Amino acid sequence: MQGFATEAGTSGYRRRLGTRAARGHFKTWQGLRLSSVGIGTCLGVEEEATDRVYEDAVKRALQLGINVVDTSVSNGHQCCERSIGAALRALVAERAIAREDVVLSSRAGLLPFDGTVPANPTAYFTETYVRTGVLKAADLVGRHCLTPRYLADQIDRSRRNLGVETIDVYCIDKPEMQLAGVDRPTFMARMRAAFEFLESAVGDGRIRWYGTATWEGYRRPATAPDHLSLPDLVELAREVAGTRHHFGVVQLPYSLAMTEALAQTNQQVGKASVSVLQAAAQLGVYVMTSAPISQGKLARNLPPALSQVLEGLRTDAQRALQFVRSTPGVGTALCGMKQVAHVEENAALVGLPPAPVEKLFTRG
Repeated sequence: MQGFATEAGTSGYRRRLGTRAARGHFKTWQGLRLSSVGIGTCLGVEEEATDRVYEDAVKRALQLGINVVDTSVSNGHQCCERSIGAALRALVAERAIAREDVVLSSRAGLLPFDGTVPANPTAYFTETYVRTGVLKAADLVGRHCLTPRYLADQIDRSRRNLGVETIDVYCIDKPEMQLAGVDRPTFMARMRAAFEFLESAVGDGRIRWYGTATWEGYRRPATAPDHLSLPDLVELAREVAGTRHHFGVVQLPYSLAMTEALAQTNQQVGKASVSVLQAAAQLGVYVMTSAPISQGKLARNLPPALSQVLEGLRTDAQRALQFVRSTPGVGTALCGMKQVAHVEENAALVGLPPAPVEKLFTRG
């Protein structure tokens, strides 16, 4: 499929929902309309039945007002991307949506298998990546790599898996893992080379924007060895490509159980120490959060008081998701949804506005 998410496409998608989408459900970034809830893919089990379930879940999400779809080349050993591609092709063929309506996000960093875990993983990686010249053993920190040639290989795999010419947002997955094996100057040099390549991938039309998808990096204290500085990475992108650079998105966990993105002032913007959500807002970076239901742990037994603060919702999963997408600075709350029932439960938020900030964070 040619094309990519556009202002006209995403605005038309929003318009067709009419009153089914509440005010505040869609966020605006770079002219695009992005749903405040996005569908992510879990690791899953590499089975054909699971692939079909994911395909159905993605189709239902796009039908109900969720137009941000996030995945990774390593999720389900590339099968999740293929399921998303199948869902998108089916809906485009039915003329239910257009490619331009949907914001597709993927990422790479961890070496993926293909379909299943091979009997000899080391031999598979050697044959697939080392002997083909995609990477050298010295490029790896554990199973993690971010060299330009490796990212080029992964982008092309993701494009084939998704069946699209252009991926809207492409992230380096867990770059902080590199800091377990190299010093910070070497890490920043590797990130510079990665950014230079990703800017060229934008120029070639393979991606539109790039960013970083992290688990620990942006949540760690500034003194931690694996801490990531968002201002430093934005400055690096400016050094590589000037003010018109395409480093535009970050992903990190944020939930009722993991509040560091809001509460931890570990980012230095000028002379001020601020949270990563504040830093992103000041730097013009769009935030996609992950694990809003904490991998199912927040889907039940939340404090009863939350029912009064987060009104109009019938389940704890909805309340946990509402808290995240209502937090200032959060653009899209990505939630792993493998079943249509989960999609329909979470899509109830499409018709509700985000909770008022003054009510959400009232003390006492």
